[in-house]
Amino acid sequence: MRLATDAIRGVFAIMPTPALDGADDPAMADTLDRAETERAVNALIADGVDAIMSTGTFGECATLTWDELRDFADILVRTAAGRVPVLAGATTLNTRDTITRARALRDLGVDGLLLGRPMWAQCEGANLVGFYRAVAEAVPELGIMVYDNPEAFKGKISAADYAELARIPNVVAAKYPVFGPQFGPDVDAVAGGMRLLPVDRDWCTAFGLSDDVVACWSGSASCGPLAHVEMGRRLLGGDVAGAQAVAAELGAASAGFFPNGSFADFSRYNIQLEKIRINAAGYVKAGPCRSPYAHCPPEYAEGAVASGKRFAALDASYRSAR
Repeated sequence: MRLATDAIRGVFAIMPTPALDGADDPAMADTLDRAETERAVNALIADGVDAIMSTGTFGECATLTWDELRDFADILVRTAAGRVPVLAGATTLNTRDTITRARALRDLGVDGLLLGRPMWAQCEGANLVGFYRAVAEAVPELGIMVYDNPEAFKGKISAADYAELARIPNVVAAKYPVFGPQFGPDVDAVAGGMRLLPVDRDWCTAFGLSDDVVACWSGSASCGPLAHVEMGRRLLGGDVAGAQAVAAELGAASAGFFPNGSFADFSRYNIQLEKIRINAAGYVKAGPCRSPYAHCPPEYAEGAVASGKRFAALDASYRSAR
């Protein structure tokens, strides 16, 4: 049964694609750390996340070979074993290759797709909606989470386009990275036809705008997810003030992660910074970045390391209390 809108609830943890030592060398043919992938999936599920997503940006969809991405998705599905939904990325530069990958991932048993859009040229309006409709019709068995990253995909999805996407039966949600004034109009535009997922630290604020915002996405859950899971438990259990207190802790742990406080500056080194932070936290061994996204300004890396260590300490505090 495909992932449905009603199943979009709780903490959707995003994990990296663990890389073996030396994976930053483009001569290395197979970079996938299979043992760490299996261990990380089991850890996230045991610690209470509600779904696992990967092979988006810092899941390195753009730098994995197809063989690596396919094998990684297979491990995710087999390890999760139906305990939580698994969503994998299939984004390519065109519709036909994306459909080919989507069908292969469907056959492996993923529950849904984390799907960006072609980004060589800007894809908006009728082209954007047409792309998602074509993929959705090709794999009606899968739920689709739209990936609305305005930096990666050369622009944000408009409210009018969200209204059209919400009419596609198996488009069930959107990963919404940049929370701001447009969030309310976008929620109104989808009219309950799909869920919009803010990042973890913005979840309580978004929930205050609409009680239909019953899920969040979280990359920092791969730094240790217990605070994130507790926030979700409180928020969905009606303890909004308690959830807000956890959200403030997540915000404090994230401080300094965006270079110069800028999402645009962060996006230039998104893959590197996310993996640096996760490695510093130590919950998942993300390993090195794959070529060509290997270099990162040292001052940017310092902020990511500091954030990762704060998340590790936060997770440890909740782990001790539990």
